Amino acid sequence: MPNSIEGKVAMVTGAAGAMGRAVVHALHQEGATLVMVDLARQQLQELASGFGKRAVPVVLDVTDPPAIERELERLRDAVGSVDILVNNAGILSKNKSQTTSPEEWRRVVEINLNGMFYLSRAIIPGMKEKGWGRIVNVSSLAAQTGGLTAGTAYSTSKGGVISLTRSLAAETAPFGITANAIAPAYVKTPMVTEQLTEEERRGILGKIPVGRFCEPEEFAYVVLFLVSPLAGFITGDVINLNGGLYFN
Repeated sequence: MPNSIEGKVAMVTGAAGAMGRAVVHALHQEGATLVMVDLARQQLQELASGFGKRAVPVVLDVTDPPAIERELERLRDAVGSVDILVNNAGILSKNKSQTTSPEEWRRVVEINLNGMFYLSRAIIPGMKEKGWGRIVNVSSLAAQTGGLTAGTAYSTSKGGVISLTRSLAAETAPFGITANAIAPAYVKTPMVTEQLTEEERRGILGKIPVGRFCEPEEFAYVVLFLVSPLAGFITGDVINLNGGLYFN
């Protein structure tokens, strides 16, 4: 059985961030055509410039279903329908229930969970036509622990990601499509380096058995495995990436 994704069209949301960048680099090395989605126009263009013709930067709000439909129609003419979807876009909230405003709750859930649903719903029909597809949704350790440092809205949204993933997996498995989630903990991103205090970082490191934070490239390698043809018998699963901080 071939295990190449060469020529596949891979969409990665949150592509301009540390984790997204690692994923697009890994997918590009394996021969995929990249559709890189983010709201950061300049960072996207700079990123795309290093990949040549096999990369399309797309400034897109993942919470806007009509805009998603328009962009996918344009992309079908440019590169074809999407074979691989990596739902990586997300925002952090550290506020617990009593300090989370209704506006913050709606914003976090809309970006972290609803955006994944909108994109998946729009892309699945093209995958069904091909009889092949891969969906990878980024959840979090917070979904399984209630949030060690993450807030209520963030933890809840990431828990919803796991349920969404399993629902999509059950729905699409007969069509050659897999849907899986990754639950990382404390990847080296601005969420860790800038949004946690030094005291929080030291406290977390003291609890992680491997004694360090996750590298973005380690996250990207798990994505690469899940989107490969030989991972076709894995669907509806949640891959923990936490250095032994949590077992299930």
